[in-house]
This record gives sequence, structure tokens and C-alpha cells, in this order.
Amino acid sequence: MTAGHAEGASMAVPAPATAPRIAVVGAGMAAARFAQQFSALGGAGEIVLYGAEPRAPYNRVLLADVLTGRYDAQAIALPTGAAVVRTGREVTALDPAARTVRFADGTTAAHDVLVLATGANPVLPPIRGLHAPDGGLKEGVHSFRTVADCGRLAADAAHASRAVVVGGGVLGVSAARALAAAGLPVEIVHQAPHLVERHLDEEAGAVLRRGLAELGVESYPGNRARALRGTGRVTGVELATGHVLDTDLVVLACGVAPRTGLARAAGLPVAAGITVDDTLACAPGVYAIGDCAEHRGAVHGLAGPAWEQADVLAARLSGADPAARYTGTRPYARLTAGPLEYAAFGDCADPGPAGGTDVLRLSDATRGSYKKLVLRGDRLVGGILLGDLAAVGALTRVFERDEQLPADPLDLLTIQGAPR
Repeated sequence: MTAGHAEGASMAVPAPATAPRIAVVGAGMAAARFAQQFSALGGAGEIVLYGAEPRAPYNRVLLADVLTGRYDAQAIALPTGAAVVRTGREVTALDPAARTVRFADGTTAAHDVLVLATGANPVLPPIRGLHAPDGGLKEGVHSFRTVADCGRLAADAAHASRAVVVGGGVLGVSAARALAAAGLPVEIVHQAPHLVERHLDEEAGAVLRRGLAELGVESYPGNRARALRGTGRVTGVELATGHVLDTDLVVLACGVAPRTGLARAAGLPVAAGITVDDTLACAPGVYAIGDCAEHRGAVHGLAGPAWEQADVLAARLSGADPAARYTGTRPYARLTAGPLEYAAFGDCADPGPAGGTDVLRLSDATRGSYKKLVLRGDRLVGGILLGDLAAVGALTRVFERDEQLPADPLDLLTIQGAPR
């Protein structure tokens, strides 16, 4: 848990003398973690999670594994402690002053404390021919954000002949791997120069691209999809170069945007996300956590930071640690895509000697592995492991604790030499 005891004013308000009624708008990963931790810490009060989906909270990180059949939808359910979960209850308006939320059916519910965990929406790329005449996505075109999306995609994939994934980030790579595992030839179109550019460097991206090719996934980085072909069902993806990829199945994996509409309409502070302070408050008695929250100018969009924020807020509101603060998350991302897996943490850029850093690399083309450490003096400031994660536990401990490096930093890349 990223918690400290920073000084300074807070927008948080003292809990009422009686056990508070805590309304959580959203029933995703951040909401579930908050509810579970609040209960585990012995928090008094009623927590109600309001989710628009007809399903209780689940782990979105594992959706690709649901698509492959490794897990069924029930297996990725998340615990929520003693909270009450109201599924199919879409919140359409907030009234922070009156301390009520309004639902799609016009009814309202009161609360003492409000937690916004509204998550994020998939970003739809500016591609011609994306929509059908009724305004929905063209037949054969799918977003990939929910269990329902996963079910529709799996059903469609069972009758498809080829697939194109638009977007080569974490989600796109996961979806492509899952579709290839189902026996489909798959192609990834990615606008950035290399795959997963937010977490990997160019060399690691190239290793990942070769590994995907061995699984039946071809990748086209540095290319932009500009139009979808087909008058009914999609028949192809036209690239900016004019080249057309024939396909009858398209998955859109172009990132997400914080879901801030409710907060903005209620007059709460919104920039890229709902802006919160170190107490995770955005107004008196109103908090935001997870993909919808912006803290110190950062919207993380990852499960790790969302859970750390949930832990801090649970510690505060349960009374276990009323002074807990969220001071940020050290970057860490991990993907397991069948035989392909990677972990990336910290600052992995290569500023070189002018930036005061040194870089160590080990690459094994035969085994499809790549390892990189970024060092500043005797400290580890970033790293990438791809294809061989044996040392990831030792490396992340050194990084998170800001420990001094051993005399030979290469020892960190072997589990035997890694510090305990």
C-alpha cells in the first residue's frame, strides 16, 4: 500500500458519529478491492456498490484468459467483503450537496460518503466505416472491455476466418494471443513505432513481435488503420498506406479514457480524470479511485495503482489508519500472454550518460528473451524482463525498496544471485 503521513490540508471530512452509509458508484476492480479491504480492516458502516453491468465485480485483467477458455466468467469474480452489490443499477446523476445518487429508473439513494470508481471507457479510433447505420459498431467489430464483450467476441470468433486487432498495447496483444490460441490467423495494426510502447523499449518490442509471430500473430507497427471495408459485415481493414488487410473480425484495443461524465455534471473537479488530493478526495465527503481518478496529474489506468488507492481509502474510512495518504505509484506493468510474458517497471528510457544513467542489457534471440536494467549510481530506476521472468520478484523488491545494488548488478538478472 502506498501510504504515508503527509502534512497539509485535506478535503476529507470526519466520518459521522454513527456508522456511515458509503455509496460506491461502479462495481469494478477498484470498487471491489475497496469494499473487501474496508471489511477486512473492521470498518463499521454499510457499503453498497452500484454497478451498471448485470454481473458482480470481476478481474478485467483476466478477460483474455476467459476468451481462451482458461477461465470461465465465474472464476474471475472478485471478493467484496461485507458489501452489498447492486448489479444492473446504472447511476445517471450525483448530488454531492444532498448526498444522493440517481439511477436510470429515476429512483434515488442516500449516502453519507460517496466513492467514485466509475472506471474508463474504451477509446474508439477515428476510422471510417466503423459504425453500422443504427449507430452501433459494424457487424464483426468488437470492443474488449467487459465480460459481455468477451462473450460476444468468442461467439463471433467461432465462425470467423481471420482477425485484425487495431491497437498493439497490453490489451491488443492479449486479445491477439487469445484469438490465435482459438486457431484464427491474427494481425495487429499499431500506430506507434513498436508494440506496447508505453512499457517496452524498441528492442523489447521487436522481441515481442517475433514471439507473437511464432504464435500465429503478425504485427504491423508504425501503421494506422483509416477505414473498415464492407457494407454489412466487416470485410477488411484499410491502412493509411492504402494496403487492405482482409478480415471478417476486428477487435478495437485503442486504450481507454476515464469515465468522468457523472463527476463533471455534478460540478466536481475534472481534468483528464476526476482530480483528487493525497486523501483521494475530490470534494468534502466525495472520493475517487481507480481508472477514473487523476492524482498529481497522473491517470494510471492499471490494476496496481487502482488497488493501492483502494487500500489507502479503505484504511482511512475504516479508521484503521485515518492519516493514510496516497502519494503515487511506482510504475509497474506485467503481462502474461500464454508463452509470452513480460514485466516492466520504473523509468526504462535510455537518456544515456547525459541523463546520469547506465543501461545493462541481455538478449537471447534463441530463447526469445530480453532483459534490461536502468541504473542511476547504485540504484535501480527501471527494468524490462521479457520471456524470462525468473528474477522479477527480486528485481521489483530492490526497485520498490530503493535498495543499494550489489557490486555486480548483472547478478540481479539471475534468480540465484538476486538479493532476498
